[in-house]
Amino acid sequence: MTDTPLVSVVMAAYNNGQYVQDAAESVLAQDYPALELVIVNDGSEDDTRQVLAHYDDDDRVTVIHQENAGQTVAKNNGLKAARGDLIAFCDADNVWLPGKLARQVPALLARPEVGVVYGEIDLIDGDGNALPPDRRTRHSGRITAPLLLDNFVNFNTTLVRGVIIRGLGGFDERLRMGIDYELWLRISVDHEFLYQPESAVGYRIWGGQMSHRTGERMENFFRLLENFLARHPGLVTKAQANRAWAHGLTTRGYWLASVGRRGEAWADYRRALGHRPHDHRLWRCIAKLLVGRT
Repeated sequence: MTDTPLVSVVMAAYNNGQYVQDAAESVLAQDYPALELVIVNDGSEDDTRQVLAHYDDDDRVTVIHQENAGQTVAKNNGLKAARGDLIAFCDADNVWLPGKLARQVPALLARPEVGVVYGEIDLIDGDGNALPPDRRTRHSGRITAPLLLDNFVNFNTTLVRGVIIRGLGGFDERLRMGIDYELWLRISVDHEFLYQPESAVGYRIWGGQMSHRTGERMENFFRLLENFLARHPGLVTKAQANRAWAHGLTTRGYWLASVGRRGEAWADYRRALGHRPHDHRLWRCIAKLLVGRT
């Protein structure tokens, strides 16, 4: 691999006509010389196709139009078309910030034990205005145990070795959501992650996001957790696995209480107690439910 390996950026777009050009331009504006952008239009019904026609004569950009098949298939088709030794992602409703690749590529090349470099995000609204920060604890090194508690690796900030992601077969097409989380868990089995605290992405919060589907997202998390632990027995300790179950159940219980589903919240809290009976966060949530607060 050379000092300036080709970076392939995969972007899947579905009805993102109002944002996709800003996303693409933020990638193409990076101060890194070896770059290609692969955009997969997943059967959009708005003006996404017309907007992407702007790049017909840009040799750096490959646009693939396909019938709607969902984000997982779209991203895997983008990966199949990608030629780079390094792979990055930018969703069509987000924007990269200047200097992302200039920081990440040298860091990844200098650390052969690292499979993924990722960074911080700046939250923005639908119009691009800054929102209050959502800083969370992020980790470097072998991150499987903390990753089981929270997907703190933001998809759009990552730079991944192509040999790793291709060797794992890309994204799991049996899944409709949480596909990045499942991939990071698989990569974490054998590879280190490197967190850079600089902001790498403007992450847009708007009404069209799949992440707003909280109940479905939580159910998906539990399926991923159960399957991952079953496939990798002994990778984390029993205490770490119990903490992950308790954390997830407490999180869902808190959400259920917040939408008035108190009986279901109690059920999740009871299950969480079975995994980690002395969890302080769990008992705080139970206390709030007892006094009628969420």
